[in-house]
Amino acid sequence: MNRKEIEEQIIKNYQNDEKMMILIFAQWCVNNDLDPKELYKTAYPNQEKNVVLEEALQLTVPKKESDVITDGTVLNVLQLFGNDELAFVIQQYIEKN
Repeated sequence: MNRKEIEEQIIKNYQNDEKMMILIFAQWCVNNDLDPKELYKTAYPNQEKNVVLEEALQLTVPKKESDVITDGTVLNVLQLFGNDELAFVIQQYIEKN
């Protein structure tokens, strides 16, 4: 592989990982009876519709069919990808409940 192919592969891997992070967030919301779009909008009020979040919502399963996603897991994954604002909104929800 040449340098350009390696860079393209790194970008593709990051994008796939980012999609997984969004899916984890969306499923955590489903598992906690929360609207992921509303939480996302609270964290990022000026951002337009998030297409990747829309795609992730199509992949979520009902709460009773899902594996447990702990609060710590969703917070760590969000922070790993620099979604500190969203992690903050979730942390506030966790502290209230």
